[in-house]
Order: sequence, then structure tokens, then C-alpha cells
Amino acid sequence: MAKTQLNVRVDEDTARAARERAVARGMSVNRYIEELVKQDTGEVGHTFVEAAADFMKQYESVFAEEFGPEREGRVGAGKVKEGRAGRTSEGRR
Repeated sequence: MAKTQLNVRVDEDTARAARERAVARGMSVNRYIEELVKQDTGEVGHTFVEAAADFMKQYESVFAEEFGPEREGRVGAGKVKEGRAGRTSEGRR
């Protein structure tokens, strides 16, 4: 993606904090600010959610085989799901 120069004015404390945070993360101030804006606009989160959805779709059968329907929150025919404090869905212990 093409880069555009953006000049901003901030107070000295904000500038110092940006420099310190960038150094602590091992990146330039430009990269640090760019990451903050991406996080704020949801681009990073959106990319993560898409990747997680693709992963789950790809390995859905593996998870189903490993953990079965009870682990997916579904109850099989004739089975009673146990809830909080060891109580069954009918309220029995």
C-alpha cells in the first residue's frame, strides 16, 4: 500500500510517551502510530476474526471428533446436560 505523510502536533508528554512505547515494542514511532490507528478502526481485529473463522472452518471436523457434541454445548437424545453447581437441566443434583 502506498504511504502518505501525515504531520501532527501533540504536546511534549504525548510525544515522549509515543517514543517510549514505540521503543518498548521495537518499532518506529511511525509504525506505532499506524498500528494504533489500525486497532482503533478495527482493521486488525477484523483480520483476526476472519483468520479465526477460516481456521475453525478448516478444522471443524477435527474439533467435533475430539470433543464430541457434548463439548459443543449440544445434548444428545435422552441425555441431561449438567449446569451450574452440578444441577441438571431439570434442577436435580
